[in-house]
Amino acid sequence: MKSQDIVVLLKLVSMQEQEGLVGPGDPHGRFQGDDPYSVRSLESLLGISKTEINASIKRSLSSGLAIKDRDSGRANPNRRNLHNFIVHGLKFVFPANVGAMSRGVPTAFAAPMLKGLLISGGEYIYIWPFAAGQDMGQSVEPLFKSVPEAVLKDDRLYEYLALVDAIRLGNQREAWLAEERLSER
Repeated sequence: MKSQDIVVLLKLVSMQEQEGLVGPGDPHGRFQGDDPYSVRSLESLLGISKTEINASIKRSLSSGLAIKDRDSGRANPNRRNLHNFIVHGLKFVFPANVGAMSRGVPTAFAAPMLKGLLISGGEYIYIWPFAAGQDMGQSVEPLFKSVPEAVLKDDRLYEYLALVDAIRLGNQREAWLAEERLSER
C-alpha cells in the first residue's frame, strides 16, 4: 500500500456519491465528456500520474480495499474495509508528521466543513502546505503531495481527507468524533 491509494479510493467514493446526486441527463452534472472513472480523468482531478493511479487501483483490488464491478469492470471502493482501515490502521501505517508554521489549506478540524465541530485547545490550526493557501498553521504532510490542490476542486474529497487527518492527528476524543462523522458519510 501507498498513501496515494487512500486518496484515489476516497476520490472514487466522492465521485460515486456525486453521481448519485446528479442524474445522468442533468446538464449541470460535473462529469461531462470523458468517463470520469477513467485513469486519465482521475489523473487530471487528483494530480497523480496515470501510471500511479493504475498501480494504486491494482494494489487496492489485491488488498481488498476495492472490488471489481461485474458489469462495468471498474474498481469500486469496498467501503466497509476502507472505513475499517482508515479508523483502525491508517495512523500507524501513514502517521501524520507535524512540521513548522506554514501557509496552506486547513485540514483536520480546521477545514471549513468541520470547523466548529470541535473547539481546539491549541491556538494553531493544522494545514497542508500550499503556496496559494490563505491560512497560517502548523504544517502536516498530506497523504500525497497533490492533495491541497485536489481538494480545492472537490468539497466532498476535502471533507474525507480532513477527517482522515483528524484521525491521524487527533487524540482519542478527536479521532472518535472524526470516526463518527466518517461513518455518517
